[in-house]
Amino acid sequence: MELLIDIVLLAILGIIAVAILWTRHLFVATMLSGAYSLTSAALLVALDAVDVAFTEAAVGAGISTVLMLGTLTLTRRREKATNRRVSIGPLLLVIVTGALLIYGTVDMPAFGDPNAPALLHVVPEYLAGTRDDIQIPNIVTAILASYRGFDTLGETAVIFTAGVGVLLLLGRRREEDEEAGTRRPEREA
Repeated sequence: MELLIDIVLLAILGIIAVAILWTRHLFVATMLSGAYSLTSAALLVALDAVDVAFTEAAVGAGISTVLMLGTLTLTRRREKATNRRVSIGPLLLVIVTGALLIYGTVDMPAFGDPNAPALLHVVPEYLAGTRDDIQIPNIVTAILASYRGFDTLGETAVIFTAGVGVLLLLGRRREEDEEAGTRRPEREA
């Protein structure tokens, strides 16, 4: 039953991804990307990665969607019509990358294998250190807050820097429009 749920969620992700590629309405694309993030979070919950699912829901569906909606207030609602040529190069690149990633997982230990190298070397040290060194009863919280604290801080800094960069780029565009005496294009209904 769990495998069926995983397959259904993965299929929904594929359908949403194709819909994002085909839509020309930017608001619809933004909402679909939020739905993609929420579906990804649901898939991660089904795979027992609740901490990653929470981050995906907060950052992917929450913050990213709000930033994109804010950007849409400064741009058009529809993508400009362009002469679209179908290029096979990006598709081939994605297929080759996917094949290499699948090939790289051939030698991995089975899911949940107690003899996996990660479970033999690092995990026992974390389990012992959590109780003795950190004194936090929840092991996942202890690992994320203590052992991986700098990693979490780095991820937060990257997200903050990306947000500031977007705001600076949008502010610069508005200043250039004012200097040139041009107005923003009227939004389409």
